[in-house]
Amino acid sequence: MEKYIVRGGVPLIGDVEVSGMKNAALPILYATILVGGKCTLEHIPNISDVLVTLEILKGMGAEIRMINKTTYEIDTTNVRGGTSDYQLVRTIRGSYYLLGCEMGRFGRAHVGYPGGCDFGSRPIDFHIKGFEALGGNVRTEGGYITITTPNGIHGANIYFDGSSVGATINVMMAAVLAKGTTTIDNAAKEPHVVDVANFLNTCGAKITGAGTDVIKIRGVERLHGCNYAIIPDMIEAGTYMIAAVATNGKIRVNNVIPKHLESVAAKLEEVGAIVEMLDDSVIVTSTGKIRKTTVKTLPYPGFPTDLHPQFAALLSVANGVSYITETIWEKRFRYVNELNCMGANIKVDGNTAVIEGVPELSSACVKAVDLRAGCAVLIAGLMAKGKTEIYDIKYIERGYDDIVTKLSGLGANIMKVYVPEGISAQRAN
Repeated sequence: MEKYIVRGGVPLIGDVEVSGMKNAALPILYATILVGGKCTLEHIPNISDVLVTLEILKGMGAEIRMINKTTYEIDTTNVRGGTSDYQLVRTIRGSYYLLGCEMGRFGRAHVGYPGGCDFGSRPIDFHIKGFEALGGNVRTEGGYITITTPNGIHGANIYFDGSSVGATINVMMAAVLAKGTTTIDNAAKEPHVVDVANFLNTCGAKITGAGTDVIKIRGVERLHGCNYAIIPDMIEAGTYMIAAVATNGKIRVNNVIPKHLESVAAKLEEVGAIVEMLDDSVIVTSTGKIRKTTVKTLPYPGFPTDLHPQFAALLSVANGVSYITETIWEKRFRYVNELNCMGANIKVDGNTAVIEGVPELSSACVKAVDLRAGCAVLIAGLMAKGKTEIYDIKYIERGYDDIVTKLSGLGANIMKVYVPEGISAQRAN
């Protein structure tokens, strides 16, 4: 086990490079199954969820060659459906993309129920609805989800009652090799949905409308391999932007698509920061004051739920009372206890965090309870004077590539150290 030791109170200053997007890389890695040949993928983030995904694919028969730290050649010619490792599948949420990919390529799927961070009820009802519309018979038993297609896979008109990124991508992948045309109405519009569609189109698929409410997939007989680069991670970029303001710093975030960051940039300007959008970078400057604000998480292009906890850390020292209303994940507020242990004054009222700003946070011994909550306490540790210890950092490293090195490059005093087994976070009374 490992932990972070952070000595805060130091402004973040300098340049930082953003890695490939986790939420695009995972489905695209699984989508190589549909190709049944070689793909070269660039800008793959070096994070634990990706490493687990590569192990799952290897175990299914894929041949994987690492060209450099961020580029992989993946040959799925000999992948066998229904052979994914149950224990590995249970460790990450993104493994549910195996369902759409196996169904699309083999006409059947057999995958362990997905795992990942606990955000309360995270059903895959929309995924199942889509698979059934395409001709799938879906059963869930013994910890596995099994899909059969006795009459083959055919196009369908599918309407989602709510916006679901995972279901949109999964159904899109299941439909690319189907007979006929599939229409997904009320589709998710997130950038990673567009990136998966672009990857599949580069491989020969016929997908139109990605990034809008309606996506059409015209089935093709086969796909072919390609070279493809994953888009930059807007959540990683947003995290560094928030951290710069929280520490009274000034940073330039490179390798970004500025349009993807408009909602977080608007909120940072609202609380008093200066944000300058360039062609492929963003400069964020703190003005030394943080004003109160109101935030509501929404599907893209709204404020992303994956930046909610980080923004809460920033608002914990704002001048006045701020409100963050969460509309996506019911358990997104698990970070609250950890921040309050550091002196924050946050109360949860239904689906809203009421954040009464305090003059400063104090260092403490805290833990990462999930991926984004872990970044919230990390930002808080960068803000607080003294030594903060962060345990269970495995959650943070599920989604952030080399975060210690990147923060150190901005001047942060942070290090990762080994913790003997059996030691856990102990809070001072």
